[in-house]
Amino acid sequence: MTCSTPGYLALFAERVRPEVRPLADERTRDLQALVARRRQLVEMLVAEENRLKQAPRVLHRQLRSHIDFLRKELRALNSELDQQLRAMPLWHEKDELLKSVPGVGRVLSCTLLADLPELGLLSRREIAKLAGLAPLTRDSGMLRGKRTVWGGRAKIRSTLYMSTLVAVRFNPVLRAFYQRLLAAGKPKKVALTAAMRKLLTMLNAMLRDRASWRPACQAAN
Repeated sequence: MTCSTPGYLALFAERVRPEVRPLADERTRDLQALVARRRQLVEMLVAEENRLKQAPRVLHRQLRSHIDFLRKELRALNSELDQQLRAMPLWHEKDELLKSVPGVGRVLSCTLLADLPELGLLSRREIAKLAGLAPLTRDSGMLRGKRTVWGGRAKIRSTLYMSTLVAVRFNPVLRAFYQRLLAAGKPKKVALTAAMRKLLTMLNAMLRDRASWRPACQAAN
């Protein structure tokens, strides 16, 4: 029996029954485009800076010129992102709440607002799973796999990773949590992943309750 692509999609929807989510509105799509373009500019800038370190002198002028151009474009795009957030009161409020947390800056805040609009609307387990930070077991038949994090939205996870590296140094709650896991013998990678998950679930609770950063309350969660 053959089945067309629409038929496969219908069969998938019938058996898996994925959650129905509304399409992003025009403003959200614009924000997503700006965040994606910022990511591209940063990747190009890093690549050119790395090339400059190894390139022969004859290419230095051209590479430096391109690096200056990319930095200028990045500054302009950051300003555009700030304007977009200020233009939408709800986004502006969420942005201020998110950035009240030590370790959370413009990049993570904009990424979460653009690419994880469910933040503040789901349970801690649901939001962790959506970002690919919920421990899942890879089982097959009689085999039982180790619990690892996988799937979800890779863009969110990579941005959270960079922010968590800062947070475990300067955020008192995340630093204590991370150090406690290391002291218990957890590998650094496992401890950092757990800190990423804790940071995300804290941000989720803050947006849900529309509450700014309060170390004592967050330490208790």
